[in-house]
Amino acid sequence: MRNKIKGLYELLNNELVEYSNDIRKLPGISTQVSRDVFVMQLIDSIRRVEYVIRIRNGKIDKVRTDPSSDHFDPLKAAIYQEREGNYNESVWLTFLTIHFGKSAKSEWRLARDIYGGYTGNNIWTWERISNDPASFDAWYDSVANDIMNDGIPRRFGNHRKYESLRPDVKKSLPMVFNSYVSWVGPDHNHSRLFNSTLDSIAGDRRGAFDLLYNSMRQVVSFGRTARFDYLTMVSKLGLVDIEPGKTYMSGATGPVSGAKLLLLGNTKANVTNVLLETELGRLEEHLSIGTLGMQVLEDALCNWQKSPKKYILFRG
Repeated sequence: MRNKIKGLYELLNNELVEYSNDIRKLPGISTQVSRDVFVMQLIDSIRRVEYVIRIRNGKIDKVRTDPSSDHFDPLKAAIYQEREGNYNESVWLTFLTIHFGKSAKSEWRLARDIYGGYTGNNIWTWERISNDPASFDAWYDSVANDIMNDGIPRRFGNHRKYESLRPDVKKSLPMVFNSYVSWVGPDHNHSRLFNSTLDSIAGDRRGAFDLLYNSMRQVVSFGRTARFDYLTMVSKLGLVDIEPGKTYMSGATGPVSGAKLLLLGNTKANVTNVLLETELGRLEEHLSIGTLGMQVLEDALCNWQKSPKKYILFRG
């Protein structure tokens, strides 16, 4: 264990012991083994947040923005576009990053081919799609069958694995994109949306996150996880100064099981999400898990409950 990781491990382990002894018992990690595993999941979650911040501050080659290239990466493209002053394109690419996700098998190929108009030379930029979403609808209807049957592997990421490329489903890709354009607003300006939300709540970062999270219900197929992932990502990329003030347990599965196990020692415990949120809020304040602590806690709980007594590194 490297010194930095070892130091963080010792800090978090001590904080959890202190919290359990002095503030509230945490029966799910009453043994050293279970606590070790939980601490390691917390560290993994912290490192995932730090990874985004690290690439945000690193060198990005322009080729990452080119959907005709095998090197296309929508997340890095978002960073590049923001540096070039193309704020709306940056946020749009962030949305595509979350909607399609990175597949373990096909990586960013799906996002690449949709954004690039299948050929890589017919790019659906934010300006283009927001000003004429009907054209995207017609284009997708004309190429969807080819995209699904040309033999090239394209998969949604783990958090989006139940999405479909079929154009005739209730939550089709054109419906998703149309609803996102509508959510941003008639002027198609992400900055106005984010700033007006912050202004409406006197700059309260957590309050603004909550308002945006709830308003995103109108975005088709963006349930609890997608909204949480999108808003935390625009925060990590420095596109808007917001952060989650809770773990948003309503509609969650893995994080709820993890919270119940941690706090009550039983994944099936009969307890309200409100109580879970309250207790997790107290715990987050006590732990040294960063300014996006609620995302760290949510992610760690979800992964820890899958294997609470044996550490497994989860990448998806």
